[in-house]
Amino acid sequence: MTRDEHTEITTTVTFDLVSDHPVPVDVELRYDTRDPFAVYALFEPEGARAVQWILSRDLLADGLIVRTGEGDVRMWPAPDDAEMVLIEFVTPKGQARFEALAQDIADFLDSTYEVVLPGDEDNWFDFDHEIQRMIAAG
Repeated sequence: MTRDEHTEITTTVTFDLVSDHPVPVDVELRYDTRDPFAVYALFEPEGARAVQWILSRDLLADGLIVRTGEGDVRMWPAPDDAEMVLIEFVTPKGQARFEALAQDIADFLDSTYEVVLPGDEDNWFDFDHEIQRMIAAG
C-alpha cells in the first residue's frame, strides 16, 4: 500500500461512564491513513447528541500500559482490574471518566498497525495537503 492508497478502519466499542450507576455508551473508533497520528472517537449516548473527540493513536497505545495524557484526555490501566482501562475527558464545562475493555482498544490498534506501523506515520502524512487545507479553511 502506498500513501496514495488510503484506508479507513472503523469499529464500535462500549465505554461505560463511571458513576454510581454506570452508563454504557457506544463509541465508534475510526482511523484514517490520511490522518495517521489520530483516532477519531464518536460517542453516541442514547438520547443525547453525538460528540466526537480526536485522540492520539500513541496515547491510546500508551494508556493500555501506563498513565498517560495531559490536558483534555488522560488514559491509564484500571488499578483494580487488569482487563480494563480508564479514559478521562476534561473540558471547561466538566469532565467524564469512562471504563473500557483494554482488549477492545488493543484489537482496534492492532488493525491500524496492519496498515500504518508505529513510527511510519510521517510517511503517510501529506504536509503540503494539510497546509493547503488550512489556508482554504481560512
